[in-house]
Amino acid sequence: MRLSLACVTLGCAVQLMGFIATGASAQEIIPATDPQSLPSIDPIDQDQLDASIARGIAFLIEDQNPNGSWGSATKTKALNIFAPVPGAHHAFRAGTTSLCISALLETANEDDRAAQATIDKAEQWLYQHISHLRRATGDAIYNVWGHCYAIQALVRLHQRHDGDADKQERIVKLLNEQFERLQRYESVDGGWGYYDFRYQANQPTSDSISFVNGAILVALAEANEIGVKPPDRMVDRAIAALQRQQKPDFSYLYGEYLKDRPAREINRPGGSLGRSQCCNVALRMWNQPEVTDDVLSKWLTRLYLRNGWLDIGRKRPIPHESWMQVAGYFYYFGHYYGAFALQHLPSEQQKRFAPYLAKLMLDRQEKNGSWWDYPLYDYHRPYGTAFALMTLHRCR
Repeated sequence: MRLSLACVTLGCAVQLMGFIATGASAQEIIPATDPQSLPSIDPIDQDQLDASIARGIAFLIEDQNPNGSWGSATKTKALNIFAPVPGAHHAFRAGTTSLCISALLETANEDDRAAQATIDKAEQWLYQHISHLRRATGDAIYNVWGHCYAIQALVRLHQRHDGDADKQERIVKLLNEQFERLQRYESVDGGWGYYDFRYQANQPTSDSISFVNGAILVALAEANEIGVKPPDRMVDRAIAALQRQQKPDFSYLYGEYLKDRPAREINRPGGSLGRSQCCNVALRMWNQPEVTDDVLSKWLTRLYLRNGWLDIGRKRPIPHESWMQVAGYFYYFGHYYGAFALQHLPSEQQKRFAPYLAKLMLDRQEKNGSWWDYPLYDYHRPYGTAFALMTLHRCR
């Protein structure tokens, strides 16, 4: 039986080699990183895209808490992630609310009164609460996500209040305050993680996590673009920490603590699919020359052709239970930063890749107008919707 199976396998291999050797079409063996391997799809239907965005905006307006924030510690289940109360939920709410603010500022029309009133309430919530965000406990440092996305929201609010010197001054002060918090909670070797299971010292002693570094570096680059400069040393250390986790194919280790196991599933291209976009575009935004247009286009190609690695993990309740140890919460995160990568390509390549990103988002919108990828208390629908809206916005 074993011999027969081996013969069949060998026979298939011989047939395949013969097929290639006798002049098979190059289309049959184009690698999944070559944009030529992308299938033909219809151009973006602008009306469909606009209607999808409008439904997402309507969801966020309806889902906002009375105090102006989004998300809560409700909808609990037996499989909730580690989240010491109340500090972890302060971080989740700050990050989720900041993402929703950014999404509405990017996508809502200025003459949409309901949307603008929603932004006004959220803006006041952010001003009142973001200065109080700290880590929950010595081992749970989820607040770094709150600082990260608060920076992006504050950058967009700064642009919203162009011409209002007093409001912009207040926003700049809050931005610098977020920089100080990130300095306080950066890992001893540079960069950021969201757990410290070692010594739980005042400054975290755990290794940094690649996609946390990437997300924060993107936020810091946006602040830098409006003239609010983050500390050089903090940025340089985060870049170095991220580059230490970069592999030759521009996939990334999950975290620096896994550097002795580079071939582990989570560290391979399929496991890195949701974070390579973020890490690559972060380095590109900080002018690191190794991240070329070719790198960005290859990973956008892979994001579409190998999307199943992320999609199989979507909506699974246990983190990293899927193939390649993918967690559901990487889905919309990965596409959001894929859309950032899109913006850093020449216009012709943007036009080429935008329909693929848009199709993935349009096909996955829920009946109520939201998007979600991982059941996280009651934060998942607003944060997923914010990520998807900003992805679609960049495909317009």
